[in-house]
Amino acid sequence: MTVILGALLTIAGVVYMAVATLRRGRLSDPASTVPDRPANLATPGPTLEPRRRGLGFLGLSQNWPGLVMMGIGIILLLSVAVL
Repeated sequence: MTVILGALLTIAGVVYMAVATLRRGRLSDPASTVPDRPANLATPGPTLEPRRRGLGFLGLSQNWPGLVMMGIGIILLLSVAVL
């Protein structure tokens, strides 16, 4: 039972972080999804490469619930492997 719970928590953490990243908006047209943010595009028109996107989507403040779920799942999986 512990193995199943650990695996489910690990998978749920990965899925949570993926969904949270997708929910933040489209990369191809950041100006239309968030009206308060200026368009920082490297080229005019819709593109997949905004100039200053950065790695903010990997930040701890946005992804902590997914990281906690993954951490608990991994601990559960390792506790079964040690015993």
